[in-house]
Amino acid sequence: MYHQRLSNTVIGYLNLITLLASVPLIGGGLWLAHSSSSCQSALQTPLLALGFIVLLVSLAGFVGACFGVAWALWLYLLSILILIVALLGFTAFGFVVTAGGGGQPVPGRVYREYKLGIYSSWLKKHITDDKNWHTALVCVVGSKACNKIATYTPLDYLQRDLSPIQSGCCKPPTSCMYSGGMAVAAQDNDCYRWNNAPDILCYGCESCKAGVLEQVRRNWHKISVLNVIVLIVLIAVYAMGCCAFRNARRFDSGHPYGVNHMSKTTPGWDYYWWRWWRDRREQLY
Repeated sequence: MYHQRLSNTVIGYLNLITLLASVPLIGGGLWLAHSSSSCQSALQTPLLALGFIVLLVSLAGFVGACFGVAWALWLYLLSILILIVALLGFTAFGFVVTAGGGGQPVPGRVYREYKLGIYSSWLKKHITDDKNWHTALVCVVGSKACNKIATYTPLDYLQRDLSPIQSGCCKPPTSCMYSGGMAVAAQDNDCYRWNNAPDILCYGCESCKAGVLEQVRRNWHKISVLNVIVLIVLIAVYAMGCCAFRNARRFDSGHPYGVNHMSKTTPGWDYYWWRWWRDRREQLY
């Protein structure tokens, strides 16, 4: 019974850790939903769903481990196994999608500039789709990221860093050359898309799409790292849950040491020998 209580106590504490792990997952989803810097809602739904599933699975594990309910533990183990497989696939996909990117250094500048060609084809297609891009662009404009650098002087652009969105959407590419407000010579097409009007700027530039892609890539990479930590915790909880499930089944069957009443100090053959000797004595007397 001591080992049963010990195993169930351990699984109870591990489920408490899992329960607490669901908090940053749910918080991360809410942060993506309301953050002005992410400008991408595609990640918040799976992250919120993952957080609430972990929360519900942890509660089922508490019921099974603390009250010795075998069917609750069985449901808990099945749910957490499915969750581990799903989380593993989602995390691996996230690392593959965010493998590219990072931007290109600009000589003499602290900030980087971003090009669409260096990002994964899936992520690029998902963001640059007309419907999704319109939603992302509304977010970019609403974040007022460009207003924060509207008063920058040329010296500021030399000394200060810029976010991916500020670098791609709020200014023309650094290589652009203008004369009388017009682009001269053969240059990047974004040089011709740039307009100094506050409601135009470089929102129609390819560099703006690349800046949003970079911001999404960074957020998704952070989520993937968080998922790895949660995955390790879930695997540990699943392993201990198997022990708690075995103990719960023994408790329900009335045989704390299995059907043979076997323990480390009382092997099965000793129990059967003792029962045979007891029956013989009852026949004699």
